[in-house]
Amino acid sequence: SKKLDELEAAMDARDSRLQEIETGIASLSSVSPEEATPGAAAVAPEPAPNAEDDTNGWPATRVMSTFVNYFVEQRGHTHWPGSPCVPLDDPTLLFVNAGMNQFKKVFLGTIDPSLPMAKLKRAANSQICIRAGGKHNDLDDVGKDTYHHTSFNMLGNWSLGDYFKEEAITWAFDLLTREYGMDPERMYASYFSGDEAMGLAPDTEARDIWLRFLPAERVLPYDKKDNFWEMGETGPCGPCSEIHYDRIGGRNCAELVNADDPNVIEIWNLVFIQFNREDNGELRELPDKHVDTGMGFERLTSILQNKPSNYDTDVFMPLFRAIRAACGGDAAVPPYRGRVGAEDDDGKDMAYRVVADHIRTLSFAITDGATPSNEGRGYVLRRILRRAVRYGQQVLNAPEGFFAGLTAAVGEQFPEVAARRREIEEILREEERAFNRTLTKGIKHFKQVVSGLQANNETTIPGNEVHFLYTSMGFPVDLTEVMAEELNMTVDVEGFEAAMQHERDLSAAAESARKGGGSRDLRMEAEQTSWLQSQGVDPTDSNPKYIWHHEPQAQVLALFLGRNFTDRGESGFVETASEGDGPIAVILDKTSFYYESGGQIFDTGVLTSADGAKSLQVTNCQSYGGYVVHVGSLESGSLMVGDTVTCMVDYERRARVAPNHTMTHALNFALRSVLLSGSAPPPPDAAADEAAAPGGDEGTDERKDEPGIATAGLCDQRGSMVDAEKLRFDFAWNQALTPEQVERVEAIVREKIAAQLPVHAYIAPLEEATKIKALRAVFGESYPDPVRVISIGQEVPAMLSDPENPAWADVSVEFCGGTHLTNTSEARDFCVMEETGIAKGVRRIVCVTRDDAAAARATTAAMVERIAALEGTLADEASLDPIALETNVKQLAQDLGAAPMSLVDKNGLRPRLAALQDQVKTRRKAVEAQRKEAAKLEAVQLATECHAAGRRFVAARLDGVDGKMFKKISEAMGKACPGGSFLLACATTPEEKEEEKEAGPSGMRVGVFASAAKQSGLVAKDWVNACMAPAGGGRGGGTSTQAQGNVAGVADAAAVEAMVAAAAASHGSGSGERAPRGAARAREAPPAARPGGGRPRATWRA
Repeated sequence: SKKLDELEAAMDARDSRLQEIETGIASLSSVSPEEATPGAAAVAPEPAPNAEDDTNGWPATRVMSTFVNYFVEQRGHTHWPGSPCVPLDDPTLLFVNAGMNQFKKVFLGTIDPSLPMAKLKRAANSQICIRAGGKHNDLDDVGKDTYHHTSFNMLGNWSLGDYFKEEAITWAFDLLTREYGMDPERMYASYFSGDEAMGLAPDTEARDIWLRFLPAERVLPYDKKDNFWEMGETGPCGPCSEIHYDRIGGRNCAELVNADDPNVIEIWNLVFIQFNREDNGELRELPDKHVDTGMGFERLTSILQNKPSNYDTDVFMPLFRAIRAACGGDAAVPPYRGRVGAEDDDGKDMAYRVVADHIRTLSFAITDGATPSNEGRGYVLRRILRRAVRYGQQVLNAPEGFFAGLTAAVGEQFPEVAARRREIEEILREEERAFNRTLTKGIKHFKQVVSGLQANNETTIPGNEVHFLYTSMGFPVDLTEVMAEELNMTVDVEGFEAAMQHERDLSAAAESARKGGGSRDLRMEAEQTSWLQSQGVDPTDSNPKYIWHHEPQAQVLALFLGRNFTDRGESGFVETASEGDGPIAVILDKTSFYYESGGQIFDTGVLTSADGAKSLQVTNCQSYGGYVVHVGSLESGSLMVGDTVTCMVDYERRARVAPNHTMTHALNFALRSVLLSGSAPPPPDAAADEAAAPGGDEGTDERKDEPGIATAGLCDQRGSMVDAEKLRFDFAWNQALTPEQVERVEAIVREKIAAQLPVHAYIAPLEEATKIKALRAVFGESYPDPVRVISIGQEVPAMLSDPENPAWADVSVEFCGGTHLTNTSEARDFCVMEETGIAKGVRRIVCVTRDDAAAARATTAAMVERIAALEGTLADEASLDPIALETNVKQLAQDLGAAPMSLVDKNGLRPRLAALQDQVKTRRKAVEAQRKEAAKLEAVQLATECHAAGRRFVAARLDGVDGKMFKKISEAMGKACPGGSFLLACATTPEEKEEEKEAGPSGMRVGVFASAAKQSGLVAKDWVNACMAPAGGGRGGGTSTQAQGNVAGVADAAAVEAMVAAAAASHGSGSGERAPRGAARAREAPPAARPGGGRPRATWRA
C-alpha cells in the first residue's frame, strides 16, 4: 500500500505539472501574420485511423503530416520539399545526412541571391537522410540494436537568420506535448556544457529556457561529443540541445541519457548554427544565426505507436514480412522477434534489421541518382549492399538473388521507389552476383595475408592490407574484423583509418586546387561573403557574359588573397595586390566572364587596364553568393580596389565550348527520342516481369511526357561536363546502346545542325516555364526565378502561351544558364566518340563538334584507306604473304579500336574489317594445310629411307610439327617403316615466337615428339628427356610408347643438331643397336615445310 500511495502522489504531481505547462503554453504569443512566410501548401492532415489498427492511432503518415502542418499552419513556415539524398554539387558530402544540407549555402552566405531559397526565412519538411560514410556513419551499428539506421526520415524546421533558441525550444516542447500528446515527465533535455579548448562557454541560454518546462534534474549538460553538432569535417556547426524520451516512464533515469539505452532515446536535436568549421579546424562565427532542427521520424513513430523500437512499427514490419517470404516463408525462417544481444542467439533478428535497413537505403540512393561503384558514395553503397547480402545469405539462409526482390516492398511505401523499381532491381541483382564472386577472391587474399603474418608470429592485420581488401577487392571491413577474430587476431583499425584519411585529404586538396589558385585556398564562404556585404559590396552583375565579343569596363570592388591570408587584410581581403602575390581573386562590379556552373567550364582571358600597364591572366572563374571571383596572377603592375579594368574573354576558346554545350542539349533530346520512343527494354534477366506498378515521375529529371514505370528514371541525366575539347553526358540506362541506336542518336543531332535551327534564350517566370511540356530540368537542382530557358528551333514565348501543346515533345527545351550558339549550324558537325558504362545503370556518351569532329572524320577516311589497301593485297595472289597480312590485319583491328573517330563510323567499318579477317584466316589455314601435308610427306620419306636401310628408328628435326600433327605423322611413318620408333624435333624461331605471342627466353623453343614401338625396348618419355638434355632439359611427359616435351632458349641450329644426335645415341644404347657413323647429316626440306614458304630449314636423320 505504501508503494501505491507513492505512485498516486507521483501521478498527482505530474498532473499538476502538466497543468502548469499547458497554462504556460497558452500564454505564449502566437506568430503574427506578418511573420509568416508564404510558400508551398501544407501537407494535408492525415485522418485518425481506425481504432482497431496496430498503430495506437498514429500511423506513420499521420505522424509526418502532423509535424509539417504544425510549423506551416501555426508557426509561419514554408513547406520546402526535401532534397534528393544524393548531393548534386557538394564534394564535402557523400550523402545528405541531415535536413539542413540543402540550406548549407544559405548558412554560409554563398547562395545565389536570385534563387527562391535565398528568400526563405522559415522552412519545414521531411528529408530522407543517409548516414553511412564520413563523419556521421551509423553503418556498423545497424542491426546490433533497435534504433540505429543507415537511412531515416528526418523531420525538421529551420530558421534562416530569423528566430533562434527561444522559439526553437518553446515550439518543440509545444508540438511534442500538445500535438503529439507525449508525457513531459518522460522528457530530458541536454545542452552544451562548453569547451575551453575551443574557447566556447556553456550554453546557459538554452539551459534557462528549458528550465521553464522541465525540472533541473532533467536538464543536463554534455560536452562537444554529444552537444556540439557538425555536419562534416568542415561546414556550418554550433551547439545543440537534444530532447530524449524515456519509453518506460515513472522514474528518474537521467543517468541513461546518451548511454545507448534502447528505452531512453534521443528523438529531437535542436541545433543552433553559429559557426563555420574551416579546413584548418578553426571555428569562425557566421554573420547570421540560424536554427536547424532534426527529429527522427522512425523513433517518434515508435513512441507514438507504443512500440518497443523503430523496427516494430508500420514503417518496418511490412519489410520483415517480405524478407521472410524471400527466404522461403514460414517453414524456412522464424518471424522477426525483436531480440538483441545475447538473446538473439542465432543472429537472425539482427540479420532482419540489417537487410530491412539496407534495402531502404539502397532503394532511396539509387532512386535519387547514385549507383554502387568503386569510389566515393558509390563504394559506400556497394559496402551496404554486400553487408546486407552477407547477413541475408549466411544468417537467414536466403537464396542468391533474394535481395533485389525486396525493392517492391519499399516501393509500397515510397512511390518514387516504385517508379524506378525495375532499374533498382537490375542494379542490385548484378551487384549481388558480383559480390558472390568477390567474396571468394577476398577470402583468398585474406588467407594469404594471414599465412604470412602467422609465419612471423604476428597477430595484427596491418591497416594497409585492410585498406587494400576494402578499396581494391570490395571486402567489407567488418567482415575482415570478424574473420580476424575467429583466428584470434586483430585489425589495425587506426592504420586503416589513416589510409582512408589520406585519400580524403588528397581529394580535398585536389578540389581546392581546382576551384582556387593551386595550393592557395581562394574559395569563399560565409566569412568572406559577409565581409563583402558589410562593406557594401553588391553581388557581381554577370549578365554581360551572354553578350559575345564584348569587352566591358568594370571596377575592382575587392581583392582576395585567400582564406588563410588574414595577416595582410581582414578576412583575406586587401586593398592592393602585386605581381609577387601569386594567385589572387578579383571581384568586379560586372563581368563578361562565365563562371563554372551547370557542367560548363569557366571562361579564361585577361583583365587589363586601359594603358595595358596592369594585366591579370584569368585562369579560373567561380561564383560564391553572387560574387564572381576571377582567379589568376598579375603579369604586370599592381591592382588596387577602385581600379578600372577591361574584361577580355578568350572568345576563341568559348567558341569551342559553346557548340559542345548546345549539342549536349541536342544529344539529351536525341537520346530520349531514340531510347524512349517505345516501351523501354526490360532488364536482361527480368524480361518476364511485365507488371508495371503505377508510379510517379520523380527521378533525376522532371518530366511530363512519359508513361509510368516503364521509363521512370530511364534516360535521366546523371551528370554532364562541357569544355573546349568535348562534351560528356551521363544518363540512366541499363544496357549498352546498340550500334543502330548510336547511329540514330548521332543522326538526329547532325540533322539539327544541318537544319540550321536558331537557338533561343528567354528569361521566364519559373512557375510558368516549368509547365512547358517535355521541358528538361535536373531534379533536385535549384533554379533562379525568373529562369533562363534554352530552346532549339522554337521560340519560347509560344511555348509559354500554350505549354501543353504536344508538339513541344519534338523540341529540345531546357533550363540552362550556360553560353550557347545562336544557330545550330555553327556546330558544323557532331560525332559520338564513346559510349560506355561508368556504373550500374549509368551510361556515358562522349562527343565532339566543329574542328574536333572534322578531325574524327579525317581519321575515318585514313582508316578506310588502310582497309582498302589490305583488301587489295589480299587480291594479289602473286605477292600474297598470309603471315605478314595477318599481322597487319591484327594491328589494324587494334588501331581501329583506339582511333579517335566517330563511333558510328567505327561500327560501320567493323563488319568490313571482320570480313577481311575471315579471308586472311582462310588463306592462313590453306597455307597451314599445305605445310602439314609437306611435313607429313617429308616424314614418310625419312621413314621409307630408314626402312630401306634396315634401321628401325628415325630421329630428325622437322619444323612445323605439333603434338596433334605428330600422332598422324607417326602413324604414316609406321606404315612406311613397320615396327619403327620415331622422334621429331620442331624448332620455333624468335620471330615466330613473337608472331605467336609466346613467352620465354631468347633463342628457339624446341618441341620434341616421340613414338616408341613396344618391341624396341625404348621408353618414349626417356627418349624425349635424352633429346632435351643437351639443351639443359625441359618439361615433358607421356607414357612408354607416346611422349612429348619442350625446351626454351635453344641457341641455334647446331644446338638442335646436338639434341637430335643425343636422341639417336640414346636409341642406340636403349635397343642394343649403334647409330651408324655419320648418321646426322644435313638434308634440305621442301619450301612448304616452313610456314609461309621462303628459305628451307635443314633436317637431320639417323
